[in-house]
Amino acid sequence: MAGTAAQPRTSGSQSLLSIGQVLSKLSPEFPDLTPSKLRFLEERQLVSPARTESGYRKFSSSDMDRLRFVLTMQRDHYLPLKIIRGYLTELDAGRSPELPGGVIPGASMLSTERKFSRDELIREAGANSMLLGDAISASLIVPADLFGDDAVAVLKSLVELQRSGIEPRHLRGFRAAAERELGLIENALMPVARRKDASSRARAAEMAREIAGQLEIVRSSLIRSALTRLDS
Repeated sequence: MAGTAAQPRTSGSQSLLSIGQVLSKLSPEFPDLTPSKLRFLEERQLVSPARTESGYRKFSSSDMDRLRFVLTMQRDHYLPLKIIRGYLTELDAGRSPELPGGVIPGASMLSTERKFSRDELIREAGANSMLLGDAISASLIVPADLFGDDAVAVLKSLVELQRSGIEPRHLRGFRAAAERELGLIENALMPVARRKDASSRARAAEMAREIAGQLEIVRSSLIRSALTRLDS
């Protein structure tokens, strides 16, 4: 029949969602998600929503799962889209690929980021208030009323490092190094960042993750090389 929406690649059209409905469902978990970001992910072949005869995008439940996976891998593990797309391509082909850095997709997909008060953060990390205070003073943890999972991971690491005699004050240079890397990324993005349209902003955000991922590879390689010299 003329004017009837194209059928989805899922069972029944009732499960299809518009871009607005997708944003409504995912924005609480991913506040930076925008229509342009969704279109950008489609352009990069991370998701392939169905189209109505009028050309409107319609997202199935499997599309939603895929989007949530992509956004989670970006947010929690800073993985570039190229890496995520390669993983999904392998998965679609029936293979069992692995993500770099020991990332376990299931663990990231099962829960959203938790929030912790100061006392809850200290208990969760097995730390004490003095160590947290030192970490904040050394700019290793940003002061806040509520802390996320990143803060827990950092504080747990600081607990272990303290056992080896490494205190937060010894790591003050980490913040300076991070700021220098941010400066490199900002300079590299300048041509794209000058454009104010939403598509360019989404592209700049992805480029930033790509560059950060490459810098992480270089940093890890240097540390491995240094450890090799120690072993010898």
